[in-house]
Formats: sequence, C-alpha cells, structure tokens
Amino acid sequence: MLNARDAAAAKPAIIRRRKSFSILKVIVIIFLSLLVVTQVYPLLWLFIYSLKTNEEILSGRFFALPHVLQWSNFSNAVKAGHYFQYLKNSLFVTLITMVSVLFLSSLTAFAITRFKWKYGPLVMVIFLIGMMVPMQATLLPLMLIFKNLSILNTHLSIILPYIAFQTPVAVFILSGFMRSIPAEIEESAVVDGAGIFKIFTGVILPISVPPMMTVCILTFINIWNEYILAATFISSERLKTLPFGVNSFVSQYSVNYGAIGAFLVLGALPVIIVYFLLADKITKGMVAGAVKG
Repeated sequence: MLNARDAAAAKPAIIRRRKSFSILKVIVIIFLSLLVVTQVYPLLWLFIYSLKTNEEILSGRFFALPHVLQWSNFSNAVKAGHYFQYLKNSLFVTLITMVSVLFLSSLTAFAITRFKWKYGPLVMVIFLIGMMVPMQATLLPLMLIFKNLSILNTHLSIILPYIAFQTPVAVFILSGFMRSIPAEIEESAVVDGAGIFKIFTGVILPISVPPMMTVCILTFINIWNEYILAATFISSERLKTLPFGVNSFVSQYSVNYGAIGAFLVLGALPVIIVYFLLADKITKGMVAGAVKG
C-alpha cells in the first residue's frame, strides 16, 4: 500500500519535469530557428538582389521578388568583373597563407606546450600581444619595408602580413588544444623509440585535426575577404584579388548594382563551399581525436 502511495505521489513530479522539459525544448527550437533565419536570410536576400535590374533595386522595394530573373548579371560579373582572374589570385594567396599558418603555428604551439623551457610562457605572451595589434597601424611601416625590399606590388607583399596576422590566433587555438593532450601518449611513443619529429608528426598532429580545421576555416574567411592590405600593396590589375572585382561595375556616371550583387554571390560561393567541407572534417576529426586520446 505504501509503494502505491509513493508511486501516485511521484507521478505529478514526473509530469511537471516532462512539461518543463517540453517548454525548454520549444524555447531552444524557437531560438535556433530565429538564429538560422538571421544567418540564412542575408544570403538569400543577396541572391535575390543579384537577379534584379537597376530599376527594381533603386525602387526601394527591398523585399520584392524580381519580375524577370536577370541571369545575365552573372555572365556580366564573370566577364566584365574578370572573375576567374581575381579568383585565381585569391586562391593562390589564400592557400599559400593557410599552409604557412598551419605549419608555423603547429610547430610553435608544440614547442610552447610540450617542451619544458622557461621562455615558453613569454613566447606565448608575445603571440597574444600580436593578436592585439591593429592591421591599419602597420600599413605605413610595411609599405616602407616592402619598398626597400623591392617586393611591393607582388603577392608576397600581402602574403607575409597575412601570415603574420593570422599566426597568433592559430597559435592560441592550437596551444589550447595541445596543452590538454595527456603526456602518457608521448611517453608511450618515446618508449617505442620515437623522436621529437616522429612524436610531432605521428602523434600530436593526427590528434590535433579538429583545431587545425578550425584554423583553416578562420584563416580562409579572413584572407578571402581582406581588402585594406591588398588595396595598399597591390596596384597591378593582374595581381589583384577577388574583392577588387566590385570596382569593375562602378564608373563615374553609373553603377551596375545587379552585377555587383552577382559578383558578391560568386565571391561568397567558395567560402560557403570550403566552410561546409571543412566543417564535416572537424566532426570526423573530433571523433578520431577522442578515440586516440
């Protein structure tokens, strides 16, 4: 009889927990739905914008659909905007920067976190200070340095600052992850006869796939959309990167807004593709790292 009373008294508590869980679940779903809308809508609006004529864009009806889809804006963006030329330059600069940042930051983070030396914390502080230096404050000094080195108006003049500005963030991310790797893994590798280079390439790097993919995404996005350094150090039309393509549709007396929208869509497309490709690798890398750890 006592058990029956306890069960009857427990039922309202279970019902209350289920109701509170359901309400919390609904709130989370609503919040995530709003977040998706705020993130996806600008991309959708830009795509609709790229299919309009100048008259429809200047009419002020921002949410109206185009009467006739202007696919010619995309062909105009590719031809008049020299899309493939700028795309090739952006891919070259971005890939060289990504590989260099990954190489330098992984070595630095490994040395800071896995070696026992008294200057490790000081080196980490120097990199943290590097994260606080604004890019605009370095334009004039870099201009003078690159002019004296005769590398102004070359891809090297923007690749070097890109590496310098992206490496501190990458070191911060990778060092935080490598610091959490158990020392027993390295000790086992040493017992098996592995040296420093083997430990780094065969043990640390495979486990560090998730943060390295994060570094790739951040570096790609930051470099792909960068304009200030490229506009300062690059003057040759042959060497300019993708953000300069928008200037092709702006003249003294007219602006082709539809072609600008189409060019922006084409410019954002590689970033979206790379993000989804690397995001999938992040998930796989996290699972692999968890199993190895």
